[in-house]
Amino acid sequence: MREDPSGGGVTPSPSDRTAILTDYISPFPDQILDNVLENVLHYLTSRQDRNSASLVCKSWYRVEALTRSDLFIGNCYAVSPRRATERFGRVTAVTLKGKPRFADFNLMPPQWGAHFAPWVNCMGQCYRALEKVCLKRMSVKDDDLELLAHYFPLFKELVLVCCDGKLRVLDLIDDEVNDDEVDWISFFPAGETCLESLIFDCIECPINFEALERLVERSPSLKKLRLNRHVNIGQLHRLMTRAPRLTHLGTGSFSPSEIVAHGDQEPDYTSAFGACSRSLVCLSGFRDIVPDYLPAIYSVCANITSLNFSYANITAEQFTPVIRRCHKLQIFWALDSIRDEGLQAVAATCKDLRELRVFPVDAREDSEGPVSDVGLRAISEGCRKLQSILYFCQRMTNEAVIAMSKNCPDLLVFRLCIMGRRRPDYITKEPMDEGFGAIVKNCKKLTRLAVSGLLTDRAFSYIGQYGKLVRTLSVAFAGDSDMALKYVLEGCPKLQKLEIRDSPFGDSALRSGLQHFYNMRFLWMSSCRLTRQACKEIAQQLPHLVVEVINGNMEEEVKDDFVDILYMYRSLEGPRADVPSFVNIL
Repeated sequence: MREDPSGGGVTPSPSDRTAILTDYISPFPDQILDNVLENVLHYLTSRQDRNSASLVCKSWYRVEALTRSDLFIGNCYAVSPRRATERFGRVTAVTLKGKPRFADFNLMPPQWGAHFAPWVNCMGQCYRALEKVCLKRMSVKDDDLELLAHYFPLFKELVLVCCDGKLRVLDLIDDEVNDDEVDWISFFPAGETCLESLIFDCIECPINFEALERLVERSPSLKKLRLNRHVNIGQLHRLMTRAPRLTHLGTGSFSPSEIVAHGDQEPDYTSAFGACSRSLVCLSGFRDIVPDYLPAIYSVCANITSLNFSYANITAEQFTPVIRRCHKLQIFWALDSIRDEGLQAVAATCKDLRELRVFPVDAREDSEGPVSDVGLRAISEGCRKLQSILYFCQRMTNEAVIAMSKNCPDLLVFRLCIMGRRRPDYITKEPMDEGFGAIVKNCKKLTRLAVSGLLTDRAFSYIGQYGKLVRTLSVAFAGDSDMALKYVLEGCPKLQKLEIRDSPFGDSALRSGLQHFYNMRFLWMSSCRLTRQACKEIAQQLPHLVVEVINGNMEEEVKDDFVDILYMYRSLEGPRADVPSFVNIL
């Protein structure tokens, strides 16, 4: 080991790195079969392919574990850290998921669990060559990050997605971070860094801009930079002049500082963006946007493939001159403030679009939604390569959804969120059954589906009949009876994740999944018609399934036999040890 001359602490020398890897990677068994398998399995990168290979026989099981370098744990409670590290001993990258997705919508009480601490402690003893950690919906504390720095001398990349808690890559994405206004930017080592990605747009507190500017200036390899709303457009200009080779940029606040607003000379923003026009492919941010500054980005539009306007509350008139220049766009996120007219401009320009997400400015059920079936139909007719869509609206028709199923048969993800409970086709007043039925029938590659609006059991019979590849299904305010859930559980053999809220499904529906729950990653049901007794029966008959009954209102005692939230998941370890008081494991 040697001291970093820049003052950044102790850095492994080349000989130390070689010693770490030599000690860490021991030779494979001296058997021809194992040697052949090792060479073959190194070419398998898909998790599903590797899982299938490990089931062939004991020899394949052993060699697959020895050659796996990228470990994915879809539920941090499905397996213990000890079991995972004992089986997979040569891992260099770990992806770990915690809370279910409905936690994003405040449907799970805080402090439920998903702590990173036991994992980092166990990995620290076994994964000395660890380079990357990606955490999603995990609870991460300062002590956990200190252990990461302490245990892993080769560590390069940390990605936190939707996490909560008090390098070559530091990506903080949709996290709840309590930084206590600590000047964390200043803690990066002095001297030139090898930083390639810095994403902190979710940080709500101001940052030390001077320290950030110095960090960017001494990071020649920086390619991805996403800023929070406390960085204004004038400061953005200063950063861009110091990092002209950015490929991904999140602009922070797309408005001037107060000083500039009172008459100071403004920088040449157009030239700054123009200098990045060849390298920049992904553009996001635009918080607190002043639309008058949008012409500054015109020069980069021709080259970008990803544009995120999901924080930009702009009109169709302000948006159209931008999108008309984005002919290479493949990913586009926006607010519904662009209206159907904006989506029609997208359809006319972005013929290579693969992913579209339209979010509501006003998510209230009784609001007037500015996008509708008109925008959806335009997208389906103009963007026929579309593979994924998330679409919030107030008004929809079966005809528009059927048109999308025919025009975009390569859809993998279809999430249509009709705000307002049980809303029918607003023209015919019929249920939305035929529209969603057409999606599962005509989009034969579909793996993820979210349904909404007025839906009867017929819609779920279509899903069970045609949704043979559906892995994730989200249901809200839908269905007539328990038969709806039976159709899905008995008809969708690939189903892994089932999320249901505020639907009339009861004990009979739950029992119908008895033969299927072991094949699923989890089942979430909230505000349905489940009783504690039925949940107990499932727990008794499926001992390797963890059945959690959660009291959504921690301040109130449970007064009846009905279950507020049911969360069931398969686990090799049985019930977890860190159970909070509002969770009862049956």
